[in-house]
Amino acid sequence: MKRNIVIATVAAAALITGGTATALATTGDDDSAAKKSSVQLKDHDRKDDDGKDDDRDDAAENTAEAKAAKVTAADAIKAALAKTPGTAVSAELDEEDGGLVWGVDILKGNTWHNVEVDPGTGKVLGTWVDKDDDGDDAADAARVNSALKGSATTAGDAARTAAAKGTVTSVDLDDDGKAGAWGVETTGAKGAESEWHVDLKTGKVTADRTDHADDQDGQDGQDDRDDQNDDGSDD
Repeated sequence: MKRNIVIATVAAAALITGGTATALATTGDDDSAAKKSSVQLKDHDRKDDDGKDDDRDDAAENTAEAKAAKVTAADAIKAALAKTPGTAVSAELDEEDGGLVWGVDILKGNTWHNVEVDPGTGKVLGTWVDKDDDGDDAADAARVNSALKGSATTAGDAARTAAAKGTVTSVDLDDDGKAGAWGVETTGAKGAESEWHVDLKTGKVTADRTDHADDQDGQDGQDDRDDQNDDGSDD
């Protein structure tokens, strides 16, 4: 359900071509490009032949980003809602033009808003109306409202609850299954990423078994290929 968009790229394209960018329609007095985040990231790009484990590089990057975000997911959602009232549907810690930002998607009526919050200060950097090119905004809104009907747990609640499992880096409404839940991603002290489900009605946190099963299936498949390679080398 994440609807975050790369605002700066679209804005640049619009300026160069002299055209307009629908996704950049602004709300309130936010009619300029997003302000620069106070949390600037070091260049994590490394050469493929550096001889280091990619998983270790990813873990180090995850740890660095989690530590750099002084503002929690719950607080970012609160700040976004104070600026743009509505229903927070997702929040994600992400890199934007070299800086770290919280991107929060808010639904107000049938209109989607993207709010960027500084993870260092908690200040709102900018807000935009996010329009789907396919014109599915109303359908998306109806699906979200249906999934959240009777819910007692908000995105902010889910973020606060799952924080006991690690640093929350993403909260997203998971409405694919019959039993809706908030999908939450966390980063551990050593950079390991985990995924959780937070029940919409009870707020109970459970591990995302589907994700675990996919990882296990992938590992089993790799083991099978390794066995086949070993058999071939014996010939």
